[in-house]
Amino acid sequence: MKKAGILNRHLAGALAELGHGHEVLVCDAGMPVPDGPRVVDLAFRAGVPSFAEVLDGLLAELVVEGATAAGEVTDANPAAARLLSERLPGLTHVPHERLKELSARARLVVRTGEARPYANVLLRCGVFF
Repeated sequence: MKKAGILNRHLAGALAELGHGHEVLVCDAGMPVPDGPRVVDLAFRAGVPSFAEVLDGLLAELVVEGATAAGEVTDANPAAARLLSERLPGLTHVPHERLKELSARARLVVRTGEARPYANVLLRCGVFF
């Protein structure tokens, strides 16, 4: 049995299958989940688990070489905007509609219970060497 890191077996297994260039959408409870990508739905109740908790857990496990979020997050959810800019240097912004289009190519979608708007980010996996 694992004693640290991500314990959810579905999420841990999905992360182990990712490679360089694959994308992971980490999203709030309201983001439309596209058809196609593997989905690990962690949402339990509104706000549980939070976007911040899930993002921090994923960033502890993944090498991330790029990230994209909706520009609307800046005005609509300043707390999420700060979190993203602190955790993801070089974060790029696109309109929310474009982020939804881009999410269709994600290899994995991790849905949180976050109930604040625009708490979504598309992570691009890098390599550790």
